[in-house]
This record gives sequence, structure tokens and C-alpha cells, in this order.
Amino acid sequence: MNLRQLGYFIGVVDAGNMTRAAESLHVAQTALGAQIKALEDELGVPLLVRHSRGVAPTSAGTLLYSRAHEILRLVRETAKDIARSESAERESIRFGITPALMLVSGTELALIVRDQLPLVDLQIIEAMSHILTETLSRGEVDFILCYDVPDTPQFARIAMLQDDLVLVTRGDAEHGKPISLTEVAQRELAMPESGDSVRTTATRAARDLGFELNIAHEVRSITAMKALAARGAACSILPYFSVLDEVREGRLGARPIVQPALRRTLFLASRNDRPPFQHETGLLGAVRLSLLGLLDALGSLAQPLFPITR
Repeated sequence: MNLRQLGYFIGVVDAGNMTRAAESLHVAQTALGAQIKALEDELGVPLLVRHSRGVAPTSAGTLLYSRAHEILRLVRETAKDIARSESAERESIRFGITPALMLVSGTELALIVRDQLPLVDLQIIEAMSHILTETLSRGEVDFILCYDVPDTPQFARIAMLQDDLVLVTRGDAEHGKPISLTEVAQRELAMPESGDSVRTTATRAARDLGFELNIAHEVRSITAMKALAARGAACSILPYFSVLDEVREGRLGARPIVQPALRRTLFLASRNDRPPFQHETGLLGAVRLSLLGLLDALGSLAQPLFPITR
């Protein structure tokens, strides 16, 4: 049993419906259901009764709901008391994150920092990975969570996870069926501008095999790429987590790319010449916690590069 599971359980009971709870918690419904199931398996009793209108707590679930509120309140108060006991000062941290990651982990990170690091003012900035790297180089942000951070003396990098890109298509029966990069190159693609980490990964792998991708539409917006795919006007290469909701609703399909897999590494990075932050150890822990739901949702398409504590 962990704090994240308790928070999810409270969210489900409050919403009375798994779909609404998943939307309010910004987590995939499948991942949310898996967490509740793991909690029931560990405790050895059913916690929810499923009915036509949604879910309701059992007697054991009602007890857990009450205790979970108390536990989470004590955790928040403990974090605040410990921070005060060290006479810590408030500090602002400018944190860059990609738009796709913001949708699945950014909100979770903001909430974890609010609850566990009450003396940190987290300023979140959204931009594509290559733009975030340039912004960090100029000292305009303190940390970035993104892909393709160059291995240079200027940057300190911590590898967080690896994930595989997928071919996004209009929802069809081929969803989930692997497709080779050679076959992908025969499709018309909607892709971001040159320099974007997804496009760089895909085009580099294609050139290594001796061919070019057929990029018919160059668009910066992930929303626009998904809209083109949903209408059947083009396919796109994207991280799976950016299309989770559309895949669940059947509007888009996602096919793992193989031969080779298009694998990227997600880094938490900062400049080596910056002064240390008082709460940066706590921030690292918060970032790791915020990625657990993402790892659950990606399943076999992702591999964590840090110890997992459930």
C-alpha cells in the first residue's frame, strides 16, 4: 500500500465512477483500475462494489476511505513540520517539461511538490524538448524533463526512463499490431519541425537503414497531428502516452514500431554551473513519483531507469 494508491482510492470514491475519477486524477483508466485492484489484492478484501451507475465503497472501503484521508493529512502535516523545523527558506524553481509529458505527469508533479515540498514555488514551463534544451543552456530554467539532452560538460543529466515511439493511425483493427520502420516510411506522415526529439529519432533511424521518411505535413502541435491521424489524412510518430485517451476511446490506433524500435531516453537535466537548491533531492523524488502513473500506462513500451518503490 502506498500514498499514491490511497489518493487514487479517495478520488474514485469521491467521483463514484472510474471514468470520471481517471479524468480528475489525470491518469489512464486502465492504470487507475490496476492500482485499485492491487490495493484490494494486498488487503485481501473488496473495496468497491461495481454497479450500473459506477462504483460505491464496501464496508471495508468506507473504513479505508476514512483512514486514507487521515493518513494523507498526517503526511502533509509531517512534511510541513519537518520543513519548518529546518528553518528552510522558500525557493522558486523554474521547471521545463514537454507538452505531452505535461498532460500525463506535469499535473501530478505539481500536486506532489505542493504536498511534499511546501516551501518550493514550482514554475512550470512547457516547450518541445529541443527548445527546452536551448532554454536551459541560456539559464532561463533550472531543470528540464525532456528527451535528447546532449551529453556535454554544460549539463548534468539523470536518466529517468526509456520509452518506445508508436505509429499513430486512425482507429482500426490493426491497433497494437507491430509495424516495421520500413513500412512506416511508406505512409504519409505528420511530424513536428526539424530539431524535435521525436522527428530526430525517427529520421535518424530511417537514414541508418538507407531511406527517408515521407513527411507530408510539418506541424508543431500534437493536437493537430492527432487530428490529421483521426481523419485518416496522415499518420504520425508519437509517444504512446500522448494518445492514451484517444486510443481508449477508439478514435486513434497505436502500433509499436519495430525493426528497429524507436527508443528514447527521458532525462531530468540541469546546468552544471548552477548553485545547488535546498530542495533538489526532494524535487528528484517528486519527479520519480510523478512518472509512476506514466510507467503503468505505457507497460511494455517503457522501462524505468530508477528504483521503483510501490
